Amino acid sequence: MNAPAKPLEHLLHTLPDLDWVTEEARVARLSQDFSWFSPVLKRQLAGKTAEAAVRPRSEDEIVRIVAACAQHGVPITIRGTGTGNYGQAVPLHGGVVLDMSGYKGFLWARQGAGRAQAGIRLSDFEKETRAACGMELRCMPSTYRSATLGGLFGGGFGGVGSINHGPLAARGNVLGLKAITIEPEPKVVELRGPDALLMHHMWGTNGLVLEIELALAPAHDWLESIVVFRDFDAALGFGDALAQAPGIVKREVALMADPVPSYLKPLADHLPAGCHALIVALAPSSEPAMLELVNQWGGEVTYRKDAAEIARTNRTLLEYTWNHTTLVAMRNEKDLTYLQCAYTAGQHVEQVRKLHEMLHPEVQLHAEFIRNLDGRMTCSALPIVRFTTEERLQAIMQTFRDHGVRINDPHVYIVEDGKAGGPLPAGVLEMKKRFDPLGLLNPGKVRAWMSGVPA
Repeated sequence: MNAPAKPLEHLLHTLPDLDWVTEEARVARLSQDFSWFSPVLKRQLAGKTAEAAVRPRSEDEIVRIVAACAQHGVPITIRGTGTGNYGQAVPLHGGVVLDMSGYKGFLWARQGAGRAQAGIRLSDFEKETRAACGMELRCMPSTYRSATLGGLFGGGFGGVGSINHGPLAARGNVLGLKAITIEPEPKVVELRGPDALLMHHMWGTNGLVLEIELALAPAHDWLESIVVFRDFDAALGFGDALAQAPGIVKREVALMADPVPSYLKPLADHLPAGCHALIVALAPSSEPAMLELVNQWGGEVTYRKDAAEIARTNRTLLEYTWNHTTLVAMRNEKDLTYLQCAYTAGQHVEQVRKLHEMLHPEVQLHAEFIRNLDGRMTCSALPIVRFTTEERLQAIMQTFRDHGVRINDPHVYIVEDGKAGGPLPAGVLEMKKRFDPLGLLNPGKVRAWMSGVPA
């Protein structure tokens, strides 16, 4: 008697027309993301792979895949392009990686809003919105060339532009989305406003998002500069003054304390040894006002490129900010990792100064100026850490907490242990019950749902 077919064999047999990946090496690659940023996650997630991957290109194909997986109890791990760093795209229980990068249509942009399919790259989305209505994304990660819209929504926080509009979760940034339920007869549902945000930053554990609608901002031809300082307090003061200045139109202000600038090798000619540096993107009309602050705080502009030059060379300083800074640093020195910190608005300058004094050079400051959910200016920092042991890493994070700084732990793969910082709100779990009743979405990442039902 023949052995019964395995669930995955049923899927391959019943959906032979789809773009399947079954080669072991390719499946293993599609089962990974940037979780290797963390030496803890690198160890914990080693060897975790799916059994196959599939790349749908239409809503009909996604519906068919979801229905078949639900019928046969096959876990689904949703993937964009794998730029996340919490292990979001790493399957813990095999199953299928649903590679959404082929589902990438731009839908529309008008009157300050735009909508696209989840697999569109953010650079392509912004190119379309600029052409359609002269608008750009309110916030985007430094990985915008490769990161997808769905990846930003499911695993991202904020990024370039958040100095004006806050993180993605700030009220008014996400307008709506279309999602699909994971069951034998899937339902496609539209969610608006606060309901849509119940799926945000859940790593694809409580809903499979098909389309996302975002608020947009007026586009500018951004000017990019590097400003360097010999004195740390002056660099910090300048960065905060620039961020706080209401009349200066900017998109990015990133502060990097020595030795972080030394890791940015392609920019070495503009970063004197031992300097503290800020990467700035602002509207050309605001450059004179910025230069006034540079002179006031004793800095020096060592790099300046206008939008035409940036477009001609296809090189932007934005790709040295946010977690690209971490990536560049780790490529230069192998014993580095990082933290994710949220400073307290109104206290952020003193918190940054104090922790820099206490922990440098073991912890090397990299801070991004950002508006918080209440609209107040503060810092969201991604400091570089020289890693020794997991115990020491935990002690460093506790030092930040002891000084009133929130840690969004990037060294964990359970949702509640990371940015959520504790038990999930009832609305988030209700959304999971509604959209993933069988517990097939990225299982093992939500403590309240470890056995497929709420704890």
